[in-house]
Amino acid sequence: MATRIGSEYRRRTAQRNRTDFRKLVLQGPPPGLLALGEGTAVGWCQVTPRDAVPGLEQGWRVRRVDDVAVWAITCFYVRKGHRREGITSALITSALELARSAGAPALEAYPLDGTVSPSATATGYASTFTNAGFVEVARRSPERPIMRCSFAG
Repeated sequence: MATRIGSEYRRRTAQRNRTDFRKLVLQGPPPGLLALGEGTAVGWCQVTPRDAVPGLEQGWRVRRVDDVAVWAITCFYVRKGHRREGITSALITSALELARSAGAPALEAYPLDGTVSPSATATGYASTFTNAGFVEVARRSPERPIMRCSFAG
């Protein structure tokens, strides 16, 4: 919910955020993808049209690059015990397929550059996106590139 409502997220109760997220899921379309392992959710990726995530416009590092109606990957979660198994890469591949099949002109992401900031991240690492065919289209701070995979042509 942080990217959907912005800084207000941290001032709300966890229950309110869960309730509001449940409403998003029920009203559709699905706000992301699940990675399943033996019937258990082991990973999550929020992927939607960028316009469905108004909190992105509040952060100067990830503000809109241009007027292209991109879709955006804004959040990952991989369950403890399943990290470093390629789940993030699989989610990125599925997100690319989803955005392309929905007619998006491109898919954008806002990962951390692990060569600049070794911090843990819920947005993924730039190297993982590079390996999936994304290219850097802007960088407003050293640690946070804006990366995009275009589907046109």
